[in-house]
Amino acid sequence: MNVLESLARIALLLTGVFIVANVVLSALKTFALPRSANVTLTRWTFHIIRRLFDLRTKKARSYEERDRIMALYAPISLFVLPIVWIAGVIVGYTVIYFALGLDAYSAFRTSGSSMLTLGFFVSEGTGMLVLEFSQAALGMLLVALLMAYLPTMYGAFSRRESAVSLLEVRAGSPPSPAEMLIRLHQIQGLERLHTMAEQWEIWFVELEESHTSLSALVFFRSPKPNNSWITAAGTMLDAGALMASTVDRPDDPQVQLMIRAGYIALRSIADFFSIAYDPNPKPDDPISIAREEFDQVYDQLIEAGVPVKSDRDQAWRDYAGWRVNYDRVLLVLAELTLAPYAMWISDRGLSHTADPVYRKGNLKRSLAIMSGGR
Repeated sequence: MNVLESLARIALLLTGVFIVANVVLSALKTFALPRSANVTLTRWTFHIIRRLFDLRTKKARSYEERDRIMALYAPISLFVLPIVWIAGVIVGYTVIYFALGLDAYSAFRTSGSSMLTLGFFVSEGTGMLVLEFSQAALGMLLVALLMAYLPTMYGAFSRRESAVSLLEVRAGSPPSPAEMLIRLHQIQGLERLHTMAEQWEIWFVELEESHTSLSALVFFRSPKPNNSWITAAGTMLDAGALMASTVDRPDDPQVQLMIRAGYIALRSIADFFSIAYDPNPKPDDPISIAREEFDQVYDQLIEAGVPVKSDRDQAWRDYAGWRVNYDRVLLVLAELTLAPYAMWISDRGLSHTADPVYRKGNLKRSLAIMSGGR
């Protein structure tokens, strides 16, 4: 064996080790690392599968059909992910075996037999046997890693959805911040929002942790087609912003803390998906809500007997000053997850908000929903 051939085999060996190491690190960062980590292999797996689903949803004739299609996106992606890992390890070990002197077919056969623990091919040498045993153990560990973290993932999903379902009782379906404030005023008293703000502050903190460390949760859809974690989050944030800006009640620091926890959580998820936003927006920066839409809610609160502040203009400025903190990330995440219709959330798209015709259409639809129509 000449020097060039030896160098080529060493390069192949290092390439195989690099491939295997990257697959293992991808698996560990995806499920075992207790913090946000943007893993290239995982991201591209989800991205390619999402492209295929987008082609299918374009042909959907209704939101219900699109929701049924997208309900399978996250589970199928998680199902494919370990297959990608296994394939990557097989390729990596095939390169290693080839570098150690096996021909291409024998290297692939040895790698596949070891990875899938089929046992139809076993090498004679001690070194090769150690490699085969390590590959078999690695394959079982990758599958076990996914299986061990599925209960953790579904536990976080269950906690998220219990709050989303409870919100439907107070905010309606589709959820509306105005409807929630009116219902609280008529049934329980607006003081109840303080207790809800405490619960939702915790919900937002858990959302930030779980939906960045286990990012597939972002795409898990609610059991009910009209529910969504992102529309629930937006409804609570808007209800809190209306309470702090428009409702004539003493300032509640807990409501303000809930809003802050909410936009911090949404921004963290946006950071994971490389969604651009202004981290320090000004209170008078433009938002996706039209002044006419705010005035309609203001009048609706008055008609329902909810005490509102007399200075409508200042109430609008204060509301916009709260909304600007989460406006962009809320809309982008709603589009990313193909969220169901909800007032001031998924009824507008960032690519269309500058279009006055589109804005007018959104306003009409928002008013119809608020008045009980469709």
